[in-house]
Amino acid sequence: MRGVGGPTVRLRRLSGELTRLRREAGFGREEVARRLGVAVSTVYRIEAGHTRPQTRTIRDLLDLYGVEGSEREALVALARDATRRGWWRAYDDVLPGPYVGLEAEASSVRNYEPLLVPGLLQTEDYARAVIGAALVKDPAEIERRAAARMERQRRLTGPAPLELWAVLDEAALRRPVGGPPVMAEQLRRLREMAVQPNVTVQVLPFDAGAYLGMGNSMAILAFPDPGDADVVLLENMSGELYLEDPAEIRGYVQVFDHLRAAALGPEKSMEMIISVEKEMAGR
Repeated sequence: MRGVGGPTVRLRRLSGELTRLRREAGFGREEVARRLGVAVSTVYRIEAGHTRPQTRTIRDLLDLYGVEGSEREALVALARDATRRGWWRAYDDVLPGPYVGLEAEASSVRNYEPLLVPGLLQTEDYARAVIGAALVKDPAEIERRAAARMERQRRLTGPAPLELWAVLDEAALRRPVGGPPVMAEQLRRLREMAVQPNVTVQVLPFDAGAYLGMGNSMAILAFPDPGDADVVLLENMSGELYLEDPAEIRGYVQVFDHLRAAALGPEKSMEMIISVEKEMAGR
């Protein structure tokens, strides 16, 4: 077993190992549930990474699968580490999905946004405007969501900073979210972050016409441990969709490569950001 990452990544790895061991032992989920005296849905949730199994349940599963020695010790330790709380757990009430936990342990994020500035690059006022437009009307909840978004941005600084490659449609620059003054400040922040060595920002201009992947927000997360597969996040009005199948991930990596190729280079993108920032500041 390799060294473990953060809680969410640990849980993904644990669920994958338990699924592999069950299959190698020749058991179906129904048989495992019957032998352990639990619901089939419990076995499914453990293998899907939707729940953190208790240490006793882990030991019972490993007994059933005949896992001994160092592999057993490593899996028990992995299960124990998966219960550790990351900073984002304090925001569970406003961050219900797994994305932030995955992002917190990622080594890189490739992000395409057709309408908005990525959350990792948003100012607090811009974030409040976006959150308030998403049918969130409670001021306290808006503040907590914005605070969580600012906390996420700590990954872009400090030791081993997150590598961020963001491709934005020109619409994300020109939509005056929060009003022109807020948008001008946001574009200034975008310009400042784009010169950081771990941040690349490209803009897809309107005159590029139609392009592959147009209009579908996505993020591709990669992790420092080769044993942790990439994850693709797709967002729409129905919610979040996570993809982990290698063939699907390769397809979205190709789409992102097409987006990068169609976009302006970083220097030309910076020129456009500065130009639109001046327009917003002059309104």
